[in-house]
Amino acid sequence: MTDLKELAQTGCIEAKQSTSLQALEEIRVKYLGKSGIITSQMKNIATLPAEEKKAFGAEVNNAKDLVTAAIDAKKAELEEVELSARLANESVDITLPIRPAQKGSIHPISKVTEEVTAILSAMGFAVETGPEIEDDFHNFGALNIPDNHPARQMQDTFYLEGISGEKPLLLRTHTSSVQIRTMEKTMQNGGKPPFKFIAPGRVYRSDMDMTHTPMFHQIEGLYIDKNVNMGHLKGVLHEFLKAFFEVDAVPIRFRPSFFPFTEPSAEVDIGCARSREGVKIGEGSDWLEILGCGMVHPNVLKNVGINPDEYQGFAFGIGLERLAMLKYGAPDLRDFFDCDARWLKHYGF
Repeated sequence: MTDLKELAQTGCIEAKQSTSLQALEEIRVKYLGKSGIITSQMKNIATLPAEEKKAFGAEVNNAKDLVTAAIDAKKAELEEVELSARLANESVDITLPIRPAQKGSIHPISKVTEEVTAILSAMGFAVETGPEIEDDFHNFGALNIPDNHPARQMQDTFYLEGISGEKPLLLRTHTSSVQIRTMEKTMQNGGKPPFKFIAPGRVYRSDMDMTHTPMFHQIEGLYIDKNVNMGHLKGVLHEFLKAFFEVDAVPIRFRPSFFPFTEPSAEVDIGCARSREGVKIGEGSDWLEILGCGMVHPNVLKNVGINPDEYQGFAFGIGLERLAMLKYGAPDLRDFFDCDARWLKHYGF
């Protein structure tokens, strides 16, 4: 027991003389750790007579308490010293002028997506989304695109490794697949037209130049109901273009075209004036292609379980980068994906 008192006294002295928290921790481990000097004294209990064991155990615990108290007291003292040193070194001169605030910006694609969605939502279009990895049926087959169509070729479509014996999965080439999935799901659950929604999102095609990128953004619209006609399509697009470009009168023209999923199909041009400074919408005598559209092909309706003799509708697709370039004067599509802070500062919102 005399040894225990001496050990406790020595431990307390060493704790009080510690100059750092690290040194104090080493002392704690030395005396009170699993194999510490005082902790290991408990092994001696087995060699003592029964009448001495209780007293010896109490002395060991008392020695532990004394050293623990000394360590805790010194720890509080060292922590206070350390905190005072940090406060002295990390103080801030409140008389200094404020630092300029770091400002982020909204990317033009995000801005245009919000604008287009807001305009078309106000016309009654809901917003739907779907997977970017698609199967052949939803991306091609259900949209009346035949097996030998050029769009299916490797130079246009990014294919993924598929299961043996089946057509491979792919990265969707348009958001029209969302239209198929939404109508198909609704019809399978007992729903029926009218369908009126838009599908914004990323799409992928194997192309890269000043006006094309392998990944870009698209928004497609669909309206299916009884007695829907081309006049409704023209009205929606005319009002949309006026609202988006903030021009009271936007000359538009519909040129006959071909898309497998619409019949008749059309390309839409808007009147503009071209100059070195850029393109001015609604002025001049030039024309600029802006989107594709048409009346939904009866085969597309049949593929999702809709009777084309009872329902018909229209669809349109718009490239969001194209809209952003025209409205905000960005000359090169590739700049949208370069992550250049200077470009983002200039064109961001």
